[in-house]
Amino acid sequence: MAVKHSAPKGTFDVLPSEESSRELVATHAGKLLDAAGYGRIETPAFEETELFARGVGESTDIVTKEMFSFSDRGGRELTLRPEGTAPICRAYVEHGMHKDPQPVKLWYAGPFFRAEKPQQGRYRQFNQIGAEAIGTDSPLADAELVVLLDELLRGLGITDLELRLGSLGSPEVRASYREELRDYLREHESSLSEEVRGRLDTNPLRAFDSDHEGTREVMQRAPTILERLDGEDAEHFATVRSLLDAAGVPYTLDPSLVRGLDYYTRTVFEFTCDRLGAQSGIGGGGRYDGLVELLGGPSTPAIGWAAGVERILLALEDEPPLRRPEVFVVCAEPRRAFETALGLRRHRISAQLDLAARAFKGQMKQANRAGARFAVIVEQDGSVKLREMESGEQRDIDPADLPEAVIAAREA
Repeated sequence: MAVKHSAPKGTFDVLPSEESSRELVATHAGKLLDAAGYGRIETPAFEETELFARGVGESTDIVTKEMFSFSDRGGRELTLRPEGTAPICRAYVEHGMHKDPQPVKLWYAGPFFRAEKPQQGRYRQFNQIGAEAIGTDSPLADAELVVLLDELLRGLGITDLELRLGSLGSPEVRASYREELRDYLREHESSLSEEVRGRLDTNPLRAFDSDHEGTREVMQRAPTILERLDGEDAEHFATVRSLLDAAGVPYTLDPSLVRGLDYYTRTVFEFTCDRLGAQSGIGGGGRYDGLVELLGGPSTPAIGWAAGVERILLALEDEPPLRRPEVFVVCAEPRRAFETALGLRRHRISAQLDLAARAFKGQMKQANRAGARFAVIVEQDGSVKLREMESGEQRDIDPADLPEAVIAAREA
């Protein structure tokens, strides 16, 4: 009896029919970010556990509940990366990128891992695209990154988006506000969820994210940090808002937006899409001016974002077209078909050939099934015909001129 295997719960297989959608997202993101001066970086799939405990925050859900951590054979504590910013800041410090012209502008794409309860739009292995500008405290960087994420999503055809915008102020303002919020929550402690009560000392801001009915009622009357911004913090946030206004990017001020990571300071933002249902967040980020220093580097302001690829795909209104070959080679002699297809591919022409020993009629049917635009028909005497599959029109081609003829027909 055959044993049935399946991917672990919360993970998935990406089939060829689905890959074109993912490639569309990655290609669009790469072109957009490259044009804005962001260079691609890749970091390992696992890092030392301490990196995330220090960088992300020991009281966050990611660190306390969601990390896949393990000991290797050398006794080192390692973790599959749950997010991308801390590894990039680690690389920034480790490779001395603070000596390069600032800011260092980077983007990344790849898999990440969190031990969450699987549901639509939330997986234990998921993919993200992200961008970071490290080494600048200018509000121009904040606005540029928000606009880039807006252009990434809208450029893919996702239209029913809402940008939620907030600020957490400087670490000093945030620390003062945390004390004020903690005192307020203690006055209403009996109405709070057990989880929120357990985090009053370590992370009271997370109460804004609670789904608990009593907690939500309490938080509706809670003081907000936007009301406490002053001086440089208020000026910075006002400039970011004016730049977004000038760029024509609409947003909603959200004083309850705190994000799930401890390293955020000043600007925070999140794009949501109603089409995604309960897991409506499609991408977001914020400023993290103290993270590089926390990881052993010099004092370095920075800002970045990440967007979930699977959530982007769920939000797409139109399915991208399947990848189809330009040419299908139809030939009774397998070796000649093989050589013809290779010759076309060497001219950057996508070409397929029959690999199942079909007769001529079967090969033509396969060319139709593959969605090929053209069929190159190679006769037994070596003569060649180029057939336009949709119209059925065909003409004789000199075999030596075949690649040029296909390119000319493609552009006609």
